[in-house]
Amino acid sequence: MAKYEYKVLTYDTKGIWGGKVETQQVESQLNQLGDDGWEMVSCSSTNQSYGSTKCIVCVFKRMKEQ
Repeated sequence: MAKYEYKVLTYDTKGIWGGKVETQQVESQLNQLGDDGWEMVSCSSTNQSYGSTKCIVCVFKRMKEQ
């Protein structure tokens, strides 16, 4: 039976009302995680108010080394 480990990362958005994402920084970190064997299984934004987002939460998994 396969066993997995999980990682949860939170990316804060910028701006007074949120919603601005440093895409190059996020992309660089996502590529590094992919190189390390992590696969994103979920990504969602948190709703602050009136549709603005304060952070993005991403969940990753990879198989445990045995």
